[in-house]
Amino acid sequence: MDDIMQVIREQIESNAVILYMKGTPQFPQCGFSARAIEVMTAIGKPFAYVNILEAPEIRANLPKYGNWPTFPQLWVKGELVGGSDILLEMHRTGELATLVEQAAA
Repeated sequence: MDDIMQVIREQIESNAVILYMKGTPQFPQCGFSARAIEVMTAIGKPFAYVNILEAPEIRANLPKYGNWPTFPQLWVKGELVGGSDILLEMHRTGELATLVEQAAA
């Protein structure tokens, strides 16, 4: 388990913005991931993603790493932002765009 935690840590630390989701941005595999992709696409800044359906060890251990039980999970500059409901609310207020744009700069 230590190895997979190191992989997760490296993914989060090496990507300013990373979304752990079910499916891919082109083919999200759940409604929550689809909503997260809609928000991230609307912001228009590049982001990394991990399809947890193809990475069962990450799917099993990321909730322990971030102390967040559900997917998707958006991480910005090494910090967990949250899941789709939080992303939607932050997008509505403009807070998410500001956070992502600052991270991408």
